[in-house]
Amino acid sequence: MAIKNLFSVKKPLFWVVSLGAVVFLYLVYILFAPNIRIGDKEDTFLYVRDKDGMQELLVSLNESGSIINESSFKQVAALMGYKKVRPGRYNLSIATNNFTLVRMLRSGRQTPVKLTFNNIRTKEQLASRLSKELMADSVSIVALMNDSAYLAPFGFDKNTAIANFIPDTYEVFWDLDAREIFERMNKEYLKFWTAERKAQADSIPMTPVQVATLAAIVEDETNNKAERPKVAGLYINRLNTNMPLQADPTLKYAVGDFSIRRLRLDHILFISPYNTYRNKGLPPGPIRVASANGIDAVLNYTKHNYIYMCAKETFDGQHNFAVTYPEHMANARRYQQALNARNIK
Repeated sequence: MAIKNLFSVKKPLFWVVSLGAVVFLYLVYILFAPNIRIGDKEDTFLYVRDKDGMQELLVSLNESGSIINESSFKQVAALMGYKKVRPGRYNLSIATNNFTLVRMLRSGRQTPVKLTFNNIRTKEQLASRLSKELMADSVSIVALMNDSAYLAPFGFDKNTAIANFIPDTYEVFWDLDAREIFERMNKEYLKFWTAERKAQADSIPMTPVQVATLAAIVEDETNNKAERPKVAGLYINRLNTNMPLQADPTLKYAVGDFSIRRLRLDHILFISPYNTYRNKGLPPGPIRVASANGIDAVLNYTKHNYIYMCAKETFDGQHNFAVTYPEHMANARRYQQALNARNIK
C-alpha cells in the first residue's frame, strides 16, 4: 500500500518536471536557434527606416527573405519587452538568433556605413549619391543646401554649400537625416581646414570657400594632378591683375552642358554669374565638389608669370602656358588646327 502511495505522489511530479523541461527546451530553441536565412552570402543587412513600427519591421524582415520563423521572433520580442523600433542598418549573419537580433534592434546597435563620394559636380548629384548610401532622401538634402537661414551660421550660402563636403571615405551611421549629414561633414570640414591650411589661404589672400571655388575650376581644367598648382598660379595671377578668369569650365557649368568640347560665341556671351568671361573675379561658388588634392593645389600654387594657357594639341590633358598674348595665340592656333583635324565641333 505504501509503494502505491509513493507512485501516486511521483506521477504528477514527473509530468510537471517533464512539462518544465519541454518549456525550457522550447525557450532555448526560440531564443538561441539561428533564425536568419541569407542564402550563399556571408551576411546581409536589415534597413529600418525612421518612424517604422513593429509591423513595418516584420515586413522588412520578410521582404528581405531574412527571417525563417516570424512567430518565434515575435515571441522573443514579447519576452524581452522589445517595443520601440530604432532606425538603422543592422548586420545579419547566418548565425543570428532571435535573442541576438532582438537585443541588437532594441539597443539600436547598427553597423556603420563606409560613405565614399568623389567626382561630384552639382548639389543634386551629391544629394543623389548620399541618398543611395544613407536613409535621408535626395530631396531633403538639396532643400537643406538651399536653405540660406540654416546655412548662414556655418558660413555658407546656397551657392557655396557644397564646399562643406570634402571627398573622402567616412564611417557614418545609415540613419542620418539631412541636417545630421551636413553637420557631420562640417566637423570633417573643420578638421580638414587646419591652422596651417587657413594660414596658407590667408597668404593668397582667400577664404577657405574661395579656395574651394578656385580649386573646383582648377580640377575641371586639368586631370593632371602635377599640373594643378601651375594652373592655380595662373588663375591667381589673373585675379591679382583684375583680369577675368576666362575659365572654360565655368561656362560649361553656366550653360549646364559639361560635354562641350569647343566653345562658341553664344557660350561666351551667355548671361550668368558663373560666366567668368563676362564677369571678373571668382564665380559665386564652386562649380563642383573640390577634392583635397585640388584645394591643396591652390594653397600650394606655383608662383610664375604665366597669364595664358591653352589645351595642348596632343589632347593628353595638359596645357601650353604663355606670358604674352602673341605666344598664347600661337598655342591656340595649334590647338584649333588639331580640333579641326579631328572634326571636333
